[in-house]
Amino acid sequence: MLHTTVTQLIGQTPVMSIDVPGRNATLVLKIEKNNPGGSMKDRMARSMVIAALEDGRLAPGGTIESSSGNTGTGLALAALEFGLRFIAVVDHHAAPDKIRMMRALGAEIRYVEGDFREDEVAVVERQRLAAQLGAQLPGALFMNQSDNPANPAGYTGLVDELVAQLPDGIDAFVGCVGTGGSMTGISQRVKRNNPAVRTIAVEPAGSIVFGKPGHPYYQSGTGTPAGDEVGKVLDYGCIDEGVQVTDTQAFETARYIARRKGLLVGGSTGGAIYKALEFIGAGKLTGTVVTTVADGGEKYLGTIFDEEWMAKRRLLDPAIAAQLDGWLFGKARAA
Repeated sequence: MLHTTVTQLIGQTPVMSIDVPGRNATLVLKIEKNNPGGSMKDRMARSMVIAALEDGRLAPGGTIESSSGNTGTGLALAALEFGLRFIAVVDHHAAPDKIRMMRALGAEIRYVEGDFREDEVAVVERQRLAAQLGAQLPGALFMNQSDNPANPAGYTGLVDELVAQLPDGIDAFVGCVGTGGSMTGISQRVKRNNPAVRTIAVEPAGSIVFGKPGHPYYQSGTGTPAGDEVGKVLDYGCIDEGVQVTDTQAFETARYIARRKGLLVGGSTGGAIYKALEFIGAGKLTGTVVTTVADGGEKYLGTIFDEEWMAKRRLLDPAIAAQLDGWLFGKARAA
């Protein structure tokens, strides 16, 4: 098929299996970093723009804006497709390469003001400024992914692809939870196909999605920090269990997958993979266990894949690799 727009390349991402010996389980990775914007958020960003155009909240040629990150890249692509202006509201926590990518795609960048810790996500201030711009600029619309029903609706195609790619079925899904859009959209859809599918949502330690005390964390694009509200799109009813993963577990797993499997994944994906393997190792999940490679590690080469950056923040822990070796090979291997 000959495509005429870059957004037509969204979807039909491949899958990759990782066997877990002796556990009657296979971990399947849905490689969403292969979307044109480099993340699964391309799907929901386009879904939100189309919904806003169809119901008249956004007019052709108008302005859209949003907070920073992978959603911003997806919105930048959608803005190009539909002839819209795009403003990305960002803070110090956004990966520099994500900002560079949005700017390369023609986005305007606005930084929030204020003093924030390096490991503090300024999402409340981002949303405040984005809402302010949406109200002040002619033709602008704050997409508000946390409360936008077109966010989870954007993942219908992902599940339909998985059903076609995995004819023997899906037994469990383990995914990251931030706004709750992807976790809700995917979980609702897989359970509609098979109510027995077990769904595990993974948030950073320090996030408040599942009611635990909040504190700063380094994982970006996932979780809900203290002071913010959990997104209205999150449907707790379709989630069987919510768990937390530490920055060290998440980042060391991402580094491990790069070294052992040659696949660069982002930090939040590292966290989901770690918890999926932990559940499989404990015998709590069997069969085909799916998780998404939400984005690629290429965006974090200067952070989680940088030895000095990790060491300075005391995030290195060789015991994580040993634990992963135990789950994947049945015994510890030399690093």
